[in-house]
Amino acid sequence: MVTGGNSFRSIETFIKVHRRRLNAAFGLNWKRAPAHTAIRYILQGLDPQTVEQVFRLHAAALAGNTADPARRSIALDGKTLRRSFDNFRDRKAAQVLHAFDTEGGLILAHIDIEEKSNEIPAAQRLLGELNIAHCIVTLDALHCQKKPSPPPQGRKSRPSSN
Repeated sequence: MVTGGNSFRSIETFIKVHRRRLNAAFGLNWKRAPAHTAIRYILQGLDPQTVEQVFRLHAAALAGNTADPARRSIALDGKTLRRSFDNFRDRKAAQVLHAFDTEGGLILAHIDIEEKSNEIPAAQRLLGELNIAHCIVTLDALHCQKKPSPPPQGRKSRPSSN
């Protein structure tokens, strides 16, 4: 998705088109783009948490170029991933919450929303992880609740009959 494509072949095409710039930016000396099968093996071997950390550091460096953090606008929004449900295994569609820098047109971070939860605890966690103090943060109306914390898990108590 970083390359604007949605397949390993489109990533290969992106590398072919931008090979010289990629070589200069990353200190590479590629004579040609790797095959789409090699790209698939490389990407499948990556640790998702490590990739997320690297992308967050890169996004923070890019976003740090803005002059006034008070004028930065960060939008938090949840998305359901298309075709991620599995009726056979009774798995609901996966959901993620992402933080988007509207001025820079840059996704700063994203986290998974737990299957039996909603955006509220995920947004609270993401806000705690990002360095976005003094920024304008926008959220959906879902977050306009008096008690935004999720209900406690476990057995519900019944009122006594005394």
